[in-house]
Amino acid sequence: METDDSGSYTSLFVGDIPLLDVRAPVEFAKGAFPMAVNQPLMDDQERHKVGLCYARRGQEAALALGNRLVSGELRSQRMSGWAAFFRENPQGHLYCFRGGLRSQIVQTWLAVEGLRVPRVPGGFRAMRSFLMECTEKTIAECEFLVLGGLTGTGKTEVLDRIPGAVDLEHHANHRGSGFGRRVMSQPSQVDFEHRLAIDFLRQRHRGITRFLLEDEGAMIGSRSLPLSLRNLMKKAPLLWLEDSLENRVQRVLSQYVREQSNEFITFFGEEAGFLAYSARLKDSLWHIRSRVGDERYRSLISTMNQALDQQQKTGSIELHRIWIEALLVDYYDPMYVHQMAEKRDRIRFFGQKRAILEYLSEYFEMASYGI
Repeated sequence: METDDSGSYTSLFVGDIPLLDVRAPVEFAKGAFPMAVNQPLMDDQERHKVGLCYARRGQEAALALGNRLVSGELRSQRMSGWAAFFRENPQGHLYCFRGGLRSQIVQTWLAVEGLRVPRVPGGFRAMRSFLMECTEKTIAECEFLVLGGLTGTGKTEVLDRIPGAVDLEHHANHRGSGFGRRVMSQPSQVDFEHRLAIDFLRQRHRGITRFLLEDEGAMIGSRSLPLSLRNLMKKAPLLWLEDSLENRVQRVLSQYVREQSNEFITFFGEEAGFLAYSARLKDSLWHIRSRVGDERYRSLISTMNQALDQQQKTGSIELHRIWIEALLVDYYDPMYVHQMAEKRDRIRFFGQKRAILEYLSEYFEMASYGI
């Protein structure tokens, strides 16, 4: 039993339908879907052996080998896991790479046990192609605005208030700057592309045809924006968000010091978390040392070390304001001002958060964003 047709892909992604991925773990790690769980028919070693057999002796011999490798108690264990998934997720669907032999085998074995589960036609490959096409169609068919501004002006805060916003940094699990790495690693490039496409798909399903994106470079951390999206963002109309230096320092302090240290401590524990957070801050500064210059780097790292020492001993984060303000004024601001000058002919509107939200309220034809 398969899902009805390729049109069902929309209902799978919009409906957030649980998916059982029976590909090997190495395949799943390279890319899957946000609602997918990996419970493979064959592990990596078993898949490798069957693949070699297929190449040397053909499909029939490979199938026979697969049945020998996944049999007896091992088969019972895996069957138990699959059955538990579908009992917990009665709307769930099953897929493998092409929607072929592996998912058919699992579907057949489950049917013998009285569980009839739907199999996604075309498998991972077809679903990925569908999502990539969704992204390209959205770029070709919809209107886009891009939100720019100096570091710390609160661009993400604006995105959070707009129904037509797509938060690229959220999907990439990265704050976008040299200090933007999070505790958890970034998704694979394939997973990042899938998250972005599903966001577009769900919003378009709700009737949205106008989108707001934060101005980004070609990369967010180690993840690349789709080329067509990057090309669009280079030409799209731009809004420029402004705020005072004091507010910007406070915002950076909250996000990159208070929130980030809390994230690390929650993940690693008090002592190890603070050490990991401190190492991350210092490593981020080290990576831009050639751009800030040796003398400025030595001053910044000295101030940062003092601030971290005070934070660890007393819990106060106030000393961090010194290096944050210096880095904004001497490094980030000149870089962004230069970029703004190059983009000036695309800028439709300058303003602080309230004015930007009022502009967007009219653009998206919304009565209010709770301003």
